Amino acid sequence: MSSATQQLDAIAVRIAALGGGSGSVTALSDEALGSTELLGALPPRYGEVLLNLLDRLESSALFSEESCSFSQKDLLDNLQVWVDKARGQLVS
Repeated sequence: MSSATQQLDAIAVRIAALGGGSGSVTALSDEALGSTELLGALPPRYGEVLLNLLDRLESSALFSEESCSFSQKDLLDNLQVWVDKARGQLVS
């Protein structure tokens, strides 16, 4: 298994943990931003989208669910879609 795949798996685990009510946005963000081999193996657009989603997720973590324009659950769902698409890119 490549390091890029391992990094993608680690991000997926953090997304699942956040979705399950444990873990932290900071840990997910740090994991994702530190995944240099993964980001290098994907088209540049993937990095841009990931940074955008993480930025919105970090913003949503600063506010209660009601006062934020971003739903944390929706953002986690979008991050999972990103993971699934990234996995497809790594396989192809």
